[in-house]
Amino acid sequence: MPSTTNLPVLFVSDLVVLPGMVVPIELDEPAQAAIDAARSSSGGRLLVAPRFSGAEDRYPTYGVVTSVERVGRFSGGGAAAVLKAEHRGRIGNGVTGPGAALWVEVETVEEVVTDRARELAEDYKHLVVAVLQRREAWQLIDSVHQMTDPSAIADAAGYAPYLSADRKRELLETPDVERRLEIVIDWTREHLAEVDVADKISEDVREGMEKSQREFLLRQQLAAIRKELGEGEAPSQGGSEDYRARVEGAEVPDAVREALLREVGKLERSSDQSPETAWIRTWLDTVLELPWSVTTEDIDDLKAAREVLDADHHGLDEVKERIVEYLAVRARRARRGLQVIGGRGSGAVILLAGPPGVGKTSLGESVARALGRRFVRVALGGVRDEAEIRGHRRTYVGALPGRIVRAIKEAGSMNPVVLLDEVDKVGADYRGDPAAALLEVLDPAQNHTFRDHYLELDLDLSDVLFIATANLIEQIPSALLDRMELVTLDGYTEDDKVAIARDFLLPRQLERAALTAEEVQLTDAALREIAADYTREAGVRQMERLIAKALRKAATKLAGDQGPITIDEPDLKDFLGRPRFTPEAHERTSVPGVATGLAVTGLGGDVLFIEAASDTASDGEPRLTLTGQLGDVMKESAQIALSFVRSHLDQLGRLGVDPTVLDRHIHVHVPAGAVPKDGPSAGVTMVTALVSLATGRPVRSEVGMTGEVTLNGRVLPIGGAKQKLMAAQRAGLTEVFLPQRNEADLDDVPADVLQDVHVHLVGDVLDILATALEGADAAGAHPVAAA
Repeated sequence: MPSTTNLPVLFVSDLVVLPGMVVPIELDEPAQAAIDAARSSSGGRLLVAPRFSGAEDRYPTYGVVTSVERVGRFSGGGAAAVLKAEHRGRIGNGVTGPGAALWVEVETVEEVVTDRARELAEDYKHLVVAVLQRREAWQLIDSVHQMTDPSAIADAAGYAPYLSADRKRELLETPDVERRLEIVIDWTREHLAEVDVADKISEDVREGMEKSQREFLLRQQLAAIRKELGEGEAPSQGGSEDYRARVEGAEVPDAVREALLREVGKLERSSDQSPETAWIRTWLDTVLELPWSVTTEDIDDLKAAREVLDADHHGLDEVKERIVEYLAVRARRARRGLQVIGGRGSGAVILLAGPPGVGKTSLGESVARALGRRFVRVALGGVRDEAEIRGHRRTYVGALPGRIVRAIKEAGSMNPVVLLDEVDKVGADYRGDPAAALLEVLDPAQNHTFRDHYLELDLDLSDVLFIATANLIEQIPSALLDRMELVTLDGYTEDDKVAIARDFLLPRQLERAALTAEEVQLTDAALREIAADYTREAGVRQMERLIAKALRKAATKLAGDQGPITIDEPDLKDFLGRPRFTPEAHERTSVPGVATGLAVTGLGGDVLFIEAASDTASDGEPRLTLTGQLGDVMKESAQIALSFVRSHLDQLGRLGVDPTVLDRHIHVHVPAGAVPKDGPSAGVTMVTALVSLATGRPVRSEVGMTGEVTLNGRVLPIGGAKQKLMAAQRAGLTEVFLPQRNEADLDDVPADVLQDVHVHLVGDVLDILATALEGADAAGAHPVAAA
């Protein structure tokens, strides 16, 4: 049964006290009367209840029974008391009591705690902890965790600053524990949602203010730095007004100007915080920096242009003549006012193909100097992304124009010399085929309206001189190769290498080694020995490395106070070691069944030895074994060669062919075994090796040969005749058998090569066999094609 007691009552208007709270109150006259009555007559206990104000002219139903803990003064001097709220009490009728205070009957409220109330209490504790964590009130969090009474947990909301006085009075007027907990849970969840929104708004505002303050600070510092440097007040750049002025003052085609003004309009309508603003500014800067109306004047003096080319490179007459022809035609077009015909300029696309080290890349810069143009090199080796050529779409983050547009921008003119280096090394994968993108760039019929994906504007490349370089034209797509004018650089002869080393390589390496021509001299005989026996290459890169090595050793000796050094042929062993290459044709062909062929590789021409052997111990069906990593075409050439020899035994009988040798197991090997080989040009060499094996007569060591053979013995033309003849000269061969239909290729062979190598033009493989074997009658040989 609820108990009833008489207590003095204190009504407070600016404070709602809930059970469990400890609060100070200011002692005015009514409060002092209630405190005095409590301390004198009711054991220090009194009832505290909220006073309703305004239209609510009534007394509250519930109050809180409190005890007077302490009476004293505030720091300001006013009288005060500290009250500790204990439990709820229902307010009954008024009664009389001692003193001036108002007394009432107070009925104790009994509270029932259910399991549902305990679950709600745990939920509310979690919400209270979340609120306190935002305020970093870690000590209060510990106190909350220690609370277990659901009623006390609900009444702890009296300390919540986010609850209004009306809501706290509602809690006081709700004696049911479950209902109180449900109410405070709803209110606390509302508060947390409001706090989340407020925090997000505050964070956004703070970030915006910090960015603005940072930009302002940086601009102030930049202005101070410019002032210290004496640059004065720099005008603000990057605004839409600045871009509009730049566009109106730029010398660009009308279509480009219209596109620029459209983008400036977008910039004026967009916000500074929009990411599109940065994209538009980057695009505008890129387009405005292109040299739309800038061109350089070409040199009209053909003689001076040829002198520049000759001063930079030895030989390479075909390329030099092509550049001089280009200049001559361009000069005539300029004199007659025909610089542009059909909207196209007088550009050209030239492909320099040849082995490494012959000067393809350096020739591009030399051509630019000869023409008086600016030079840009674009390295294409390993490029696999089509966007590298045509650019990225502007919708991509970090989009950039392609390499062609960047090359024009770097050159600063619309008619530079652009070197497309290693065009045969371009790859393709899932990102596209860059070689296909080059089709438009290198097509004179299309490149006057080249469109980069990033710019989306027509860019005129018809006045650009494109020079592409490649080692193997077989790796270039046929459609791309068809758009370029092919100029082949087949390498240098021994005399050319000596001249290049003397005039170019030696002076350059002397300078790099900090030596002078008076301190170290390298004789022509030594240079010739390096070219012949220390290197075996079409170019001069390895030769330059060896010269640098010799000069480094000479510099080391000069550091020991030794006098001027002259490096002659006998001294090379001390400076470079033993020769790396010696003529081996005589040794390799000293036994029957070995013939010397000629081949073309990515490094230039080379000699190729074909070895044939017969297994005398084998029985059964005759068969052919091929080794040496041969391709399908070369394997077929071996089959054709063996079939020809077997089917023409009657004609070969006068050479002493033993038919029984060919009825056994035949093994044909092409060293070196680790190098893949393919092609039809070894057919005549295989026939000669098989006939040499069958006759037991070795092939003459000074003889080399090349040509495709048919089943009836016809010798068909082959490619790379010039490179093969130069390889024969390097290998020390003095006679070479060449197909009759390759006679026109002899016009391109250097004169000194034709002087050292006698060329036999043959149409039938029997003509080779009549001369190539040891002891053969030379009467059947074709006349030598001399230089």
